[in-house]
Amino acid sequence: MRHRVSFVGVGHRATRFIDELASSKSADLVGFCDISATRMAAHNRWLVEKHGHPAVATFGADQFEEMIRSTRSNLVVVATVDSHHDEYIVRALKLGCHVVTEKPMTTDEVKCRRILESAQRCPEGRITVAFNYRWAPTNAKVKELLDSGVVGRVKSVNLEWLLDTRHGADYFRRWHSEKLQSGGLLVHKSTHHFDLVNWWTDSIPADVFASGGLRFYGDTNAVARGEGSRTRYPRYTGQDAARGDAFAIDLSANPHFRDLYLAAEPETGYIRDRNVFRPGIDIEDDLSVIVRYRSDVMLTYTLNAFSPREGMRVVFNGDRGRLEYYQFEKSHGTKSESDEGHSPSDNGDSEGRPDTEKTFIRVYPHFGSPYSVAAQAGPGGHWGGDPLMVRHLFGGNGASDALGRVAGHEQGAASILVGAAANQSLVSGRRISLSELVSLKPGARRLSELT
Repeated sequence: MRHRVSFVGVGHRATRFIDELASSKSADLVGFCDISATRMAAHNRWLVEKHGHPAVATFGADQFEEMIRSTRSNLVVVATVDSHHDEYIVRALKLGCHVVTEKPMTTDEVKCRRILESAQRCPEGRITVAFNYRWAPTNAKVKELLDSGVVGRVKSVNLEWLLDTRHGADYFRRWHSEKLQSGGLLVHKSTHHFDLVNWWTDSIPADVFASGGLRFYGDTNAVARGEGSRTRYPRYTGQDAARGDAFAIDLSANPHFRDLYLAAEPETGYIRDRNVFRPGIDIEDDLSVIVRYRSDVMLTYTLNAFSPREGMRVVFNGDRGRLEYYQFEKSHGTKSESDEGHSPSDNGDSEGRPDTEKTFIRVYPHFGSPYSVAAQAGPGGHWGGDPLMVRHLFGGNGASDALGRVAGHEQGAASILVGAAANQSLVSGRRISLSELVSLKPGARRLSELT
């Protein structure tokens, strides 16, 4: 069956889906729904200019059901602010549509339960969570190696994720800096990382303990460092005082952000370039989490959002050896056109980089010689994961996926519930069992047993 695809929410996060669909023609793109007519008009203009694709029908935020009916959509992409994902997922299922939702599937356990209950009531509709990191060739190679048993049974995982002062700072300019909207970085960002570990180890998380705080961004931290001058303007674009501020961005200088956000401000009231050292930020920027899995795998996880370099290091300790995977993509000096911090021209090639910046996989067997495994990213966003994911999810060709990269609503829940439990642990200071929040097939031990 060829999909007829419509979108609810057409901000920056929808762009990669729209571009891939328009260029690959793997499905029929038929409609946009958003609070901003300006934003939808920008996407329609880019469809025509960049892809030679006809403009699609547009609908206001109060016309979601009308969009689905009039365009005869059978698949809806949900790319709104995270806190509204559950609303549109449930509404789309009621109308008999399949759903592809941007990660995180939702932001807390209450909304998660609502989605799971709706999926039970509407089994004809399929929910897929767009975990593009699973599709990156380097991450898929790690999965292949672990599944092949090169380190035996994985017993523990250590994962450190660093966001630099370009990419990391951007979360503190946007709506993501409000926990009510995003669930904080432990949900919005870390859901990527928790899902990777769940998938790599084929494990279901059981309980979580977390510690962390807002230690760099925000006005209080800036003043304490003697940088009070950085706090004196509410946003960056058009502010003379912000010139020379290393954290400033100018929406008017980036055509993509100018058309999607700056031009849409009169309609939406949304300011995309708020000062990262303003008062009122209520999410954390430095976090540590310990996760115990039903399979007794242990994860030690850290996230830092103000690093001078960006990337991750993850190690797997197994009963037959150890696997190390490093992927450091850039320093904070890189000027990428992507606010996600992934340079469009960077295909993951490590040639010409300092040793500390290389992407590599290395296996250390017990009583054997260590060896390296080639780790090459593919073309396209998120190390080549975006185009592979979009073509598979929307192609409708029924192609099998031996690595199990397609995640349904239960696997989506397994990742966001780690972040939701961690948020509760931050407040209570105690270990939180996921079963306190949502019951995910109590008898299951492997992620692959979940939808």
